Amino acid sequence: MTKSLPPSSARILKKIIVIGSGFGGLGTAIRLQTRGYQVELFEARDKLGGCAYVYHQDGFTFDAGPTVITAPFMLEELFSGAGRDIKDYVKIVPVNPFYNIEFHNGRSFSYNADESETLRKIATFSPGDVEGYQEMIRQAKLIFQKGFVELSDVPFLNFMDMVKIAPDLLRLQSHKTVFQFVQRYIKDPLLQRVFSFHPLLVGGNPFQTTSIYALIHHLEREWGVHYAMGGTGAVVAALGKLFEELGGKIHLNTPVRSILTRGGTASGIDTDVGQMHTADAVVSNADVANTYRKMLPERSRAKWTNKKLDSMKYSMGLFVIYFGTRGTYENIEHHSILLGRRYKELLDDIFNKKILGEDFSIYLHRPTKTDPSMAPPGHDCFYALVPVPNQLSGIDWSKQAKPFRDRVMKYMEDNYLPDLQSRLVTERCFTPLDFETTLNTYRGSGFSFEPIFTQSAWFRPHNESEDVKNLFFVGAGTHPGAGVPGVLSSARIAEKLICERIPNT
Repeated sequence: MTKSLPPSSARILKKIIVIGSGFGGLGTAIRLQTRGYQVELFEARDKLGGCAYVYHQDGFTFDAGPTVITAPFMLEELFSGAGRDIKDYVKIVPVNPFYNIEFHNGRSFSYNADESETLRKIATFSPGDVEGYQEMIRQAKLIFQKGFVELSDVPFLNFMDMVKIAPDLLRLQSHKTVFQFVQRYIKDPLLQRVFSFHPLLVGGNPFQTTSIYALIHHLEREWGVHYAMGGTGAVVAALGKLFEELGGKIHLNTPVRSILTRGGTASGIDTDVGQMHTADAVVSNADVANTYRKMLPERSRAKWTNKKLDSMKYSMGLFVIYFGTRGTYENIEHHSILLGRRYKELLDDIFNKKILGEDFSIYLHRPTKTDPSMAPPGHDCFYALVPVPNQLSGIDWSKQAKPFRDRVMKYMEDNYLPDLQSRLVTERCFTPLDFETTLNTYRGSGFSFEPIFTQSAWFRPHNESEDVKNLFFVGAGTHPGAGVPGVLSSARIAEKLICERIPNT
């Protein structure tokens, strides 16, 4: 006779602790809570979100982190898996155009989900690149099928997992860079920039990032670029609400000091105030490098030693200015990429030479184009993000932040936002130093490890720790990498691994 499980109220549920409440942590917490685990989430700051934190200032709402949603279905499945409808929690709408790219010489190019319209624009901008673009999109679909559909949920815990897919990776020429991929199909130098900047959104240099990331082109084409009304923070709030409705427990203002181990197995955490919490497994959505460096003694780390972590390449840093203006700038789209005169040379300065050049490029986010509620009536809300070197540069941001801010604001005022300085109502800056301190990212990187080929898949820190049993990782620093789709995929992997390793029966 088959032995039935006792009622859930009589069972002792396996307890999982999640450190950090970014999209990876929230996604994992919801998935495990839905599967019947007892999940507690610990967040160091006063609100959920991690890098997706929200600032409310002088009537303006500023999303501190991700502003682009390219795979809404991955958010939807968190709710549907729990028997809910995401539409009852948050409204997600398409953005048109996806991006407006402004060049240093006054030319511009924008594109959206309408392929025929994009082809017409390419024909006007560079007639010889129409057929090349169509072939590039076809190839991006093949890369998407392999890199996203088939491999993004594979944990790559063993080297043989990498060996098995080596023929596919060679066939897709993943050893080449995103820029080399684009250059193969697009010949106009400015359009090469248009279709190769995307790795910067996940911390990569287009001239160094594996061409697997060209799959973003198909991801955009198939599902579009979206925005959550109320900002990305509205998605975070919705996920937090869902988690608590499912019975999950949230601890805010509770930094984790260390991960407790017993016999080489994670057994809980110790908080900054000395409170110990036991668990059957620990999931870290905190920075991977600093999870190992700060939360685990080096004697318990055979692979991810401080020396090994120091040898890794980290993404660039970010200099972000959040600001609100009196009056609106109707000529500015929701997402704008303001490209400077230099491209490859500028990126080389940032990623390799680690110097702050005289020029820069800017991602300018204007959510009020789509959602006026992000600012008081008659006002505009902005977020200007500038890629800069990470903290290995030695730049003293306590001294350099103000002059650099002034240069960026003057550039935008002179070229895109007339009378900006006189119309400012509020602003705040966030530098690589703030990433290093407030967000606790190693070396002040904006996206953890740089997504080069030799730091991807099996070469990246695994979703299941090689050093400590029952310790799992989600977020930008583990497989498959940064970006909202990437970190939500890592949550899928963590759910699968935990259900296999620590069945809740």
